[in-house]
Amino acid sequence: MLKFTPVILAILYALLMYRFSVWRTAKMLDAQSQPLTDPAITRLADRMAAALDVPTIKVHVFEVDPVNGLAAPDGRIFLTRGFLNRKARGEVTAEELASVIAHELGHVALGHTRRRMIDFTGQNAVFVMLSALLNRFIPFFGVWIANLISTALMARMSRRDEFEADAYASALLVKAGIGTAPQKSLFRKLEALTQNRADGIPAWLLSHPRTTERIAAIEAAEARWAQVRPE
Repeated sequence: MLKFTPVILAILYALLMYRFSVWRTAKMLDAQSQPLTDPAITRLADRMAAALDVPTIKVHVFEVDPVNGLAAPDGRIFLTRGFLNRKARGEVTAEELASVIAHELGHVALGHTRRRMIDFTGQNAVFVMLSALLNRFIPFFGVWIANLISTALMARMSRRDEFEADAYASALLVKAGIGTAPQKSLFRKLEALTQNRADGIPAWLLSHPRTTERIAAIEAAEARWAQVRPE
């Protein structure tokens, strides 16, 4: 039993940290957000709500400058003020922001928040076990290698979630009559919008898939849908 104690402690620690993170995030979002009132975006959200057969999709604006969308652990959907400011300057369209909302809805619908809690605890357990094992054979460097492996594992799981949320968003956008063109056009703009240069970083360490891979996956799904579409 004692040999499993470090793993059990790592899992308990991860669970406590996750619960604290959920509480802190909810508190921050409550203090720094307000309902979205942009009429063009809300009309598109209403179309997606109708496609999902739900009364409404409530979207909030998170009052921060970075360009991002997020799904809170409690299921609420947020666009950042930075994203809304880019729309006001004509850099992104309402349809492109609707694709962000659809993507975040995908994270909620597919249970990624709950799954990431499991992934997070698993990553901590992997790190503890690998550290203990590798330090026996590679003193000083064992912890560094264990951290690299566990981080890569978490990044792979995160990329999987992003592809799944993209696919959900594509299907929803098509069903709502918006189509996937805004989703793909926004991906082409994201690097400049976020000023995030992934060049030189191994793809397997990136928490999000590369833009080209995401667009290719969407187009592959469209090709499959075209094959099964009745004449």
